[in-house]
Amino acid sequence: MATSSLVVIPTLNEAENLPGLAVRLLSLAAPPDILVVDDASPDGTGEVAEALGRETGGRVRVLRRTGRPGLGPACRDGFALGLGDGYARIAQMDADFSHDPASLPRLFSALDRADLAVGSRYVRGGGVLDWGLPRRALSRGGSLYARLLLSLPVSDATGGFKAWRRETLEAVDLRAVRSSGYCFQIEMTFRAHAAGARIREVPILFPDRRVGRSKMSRRIFLEAVWRVPWLRFSRENPWRRRA
Repeated sequence: MATSSLVVIPTLNEAENLPGLAVRLLSLAAPPDILVVDDASPDGTGEVAEALGRETGGRVRVLRRTGRPGLGPACRDGFALGLGDGYARIAQMDADFSHDPASLPRLFSALDRADLAVGSRYVRGGGVLDWGLPRRALSRGGSLYARLLLSLPVSDATGGFKAWRRETLEAVDLRAVRSSGYCFQIEMTFRAHAAGARIREVPILFPDRRVGRSKMSRRIFLEAVWRVPWLRFSRENPWRRRA
C-alpha cells in the first residue's frame, strides 16, 4: 500500500476513458492508489487496467470479475479489498469523467470533519452540465423520492462520487447491502446515516460522459423504485432494529 487513500472505480466497457482518468488521478498533489473493478468488459478494459498497473509500478490495480453482477457488487468487492489492505480513506467514482478527478481532494479533505463526503450536484456551487430537462427532472425526482422515504439528510441521494472513512464502511456492514444498480448509492448513504455517520455534501459539477454509453436501464430504474420503500419498511432497516 503506497498511500492511505484508495479510489475504487467500477468499470464496464471503459477502455477509452480509463487511461486518461488514471493520468489525472495520479497527477494530483496527493495521488490515491487506484483499484479498477471490472465486470468482464468485452472492450478490453481489464487488460487496459492491467497495463496501467505495470506502467505505474502497481499504483493502478484491477479486480477482474466474471459475469456482470452490477455496480453495487463491484463497489462492495472493491471496498472490501480496500478495507482488507488497510486504507484509511476509500473513495468511489465513475470512469467516464462525469466525476472530475480534480474534485477528489476536496472530498478527502471533507473527511477531516465528516465520516462520509458526498459529491453533490444539488447544493450551492454544484450542478449538472449537458443534460436536457427530462434527465434533470428524473435525477431530481429520484433524489427527492429517496430523501423523503428514507429521511436522508442529503440533497443528492443518488450521487456516486463519495469518500468514506474506513470506520464508516466497516459500520455499514457491506454483506447486508442488497442493491445491484444505481440504488446502491442510495442504500449505502441510508445505511451510513442509520449507523450515525456524519455526512457532508461537497459541491461538484457533473457533465455528461465523454465517450461510451450510459449503463442506465429500465431494470436498474425499477430496482430503485421498489427497493427504496423496501429499505424503509424492511425488518432489516437499521432504524427499525433500534426501536
